[in-house]
Amino acid sequence: MTPFSYARASDTHQAIKMASTGTLSKYLGGGTNLVDLMRETVERPDALVDVTGLSNTIEETGGGGLLIGAAVRNTALAGHRAVRTRYPVLARAILAGASAQIRNMATVGGNLLQRTRCTYFYDTDGSRCNKRAPGAGCDAIEGFNRNHAILGASAMCVATHPSDMCVALTALDAIVHLQGRSGARTLLFTELHRLPLDHPEIDTVLEPGELITAIELPSLPFAKTSTFRKVRDRASYAFALVSVAAALQLDGDRIEDVRIALGGVAHKPWRAFKAEAALRNGPATEEAFRAAAIAELADATPLRDNRFKVELSIRTLIAVLGDLAGAAA
Repeated sequence: MTPFSYARASDTHQAIKMASTGTLSKYLGGGTNLVDLMRETVERPDALVDVTGLSNTIEETGGGGLLIGAAVRNTALAGHRAVRTRYPVLARAILAGASAQIRNMATVGGNLLQRTRCTYFYDTDGSRCNKRAPGAGCDAIEGFNRNHAILGASAMCVATHPSDMCVALTALDAIVHLQGRSGARTLLFTELHRLPLDHPEIDTVLEPGELITAIELPSLPFAKTSTFRKVRDRASYAFALVSVAAALQLDGDRIEDVRIALGGVAHKPWRAFKAEAALRNGPATEEAFRAAAIAELADATPLRDNRFKVELSIRTLIAVLGDLAGAAA
């Protein structure tokens, strides 16, 4: 492991100042991903700025939503009464990810910034990876690519985003609160993560030294009828082959509104805008669900080993929508 300095920030402004000293600094939350990357020498920061003591509350907003501090632990968020009752998709997504011990340590902000679990990304000794070493090439494209992207990939990278929580936040129209050298700003959650394009080494649109301070869940009354389903190779502690986060609002047999996001299929949590548009104001039938799912996956470009993900995504989305329609009826 490369030597590094460590400092604990007492407030947001101090954290940003510490991260702006000219060294290669990283913010440290629970460390459940960053420390692993440092052990494997994938990440080699000169300095760590500990932000676990900052913004660790969950508060009601004036508009009827929730403001979740970036340092809130995953376990605390999943167990919060307002989350379980008003945004069950988020609670279920968190509980589907990792072990209880990891959830006890991991923070909301860290979860958003975790990096891909692509095997080639972690193999610093023998594999080419544009995300780890820009310009090196991507061995996953012709290699073992069963777990890789079928949507939004590029010739530079076919890795997938690993977070379950982020899939739920994408479906819920969450807002990211940021603080940086230039002041505060907010982003729609769908704008936070990048597709690989020609620079897969850049995961997000965050500016240097910018810190995630909170996640805002807007008021979304029909999110009470929401759920998360994760399809994986084993029943526990595995990353998604495909996942679906969805919320559904019915008016009789008609779909009044819907939110859908997919995980395990792209370099970022994938908001299923095409499927949503196909479903709104239409019938809540299996035929409509299938047509919407097919429309969303029409642009999929599977690799040699992951062609099954197209049909798996379609079937999982149909099943989730069917369950929600039954619950909302």
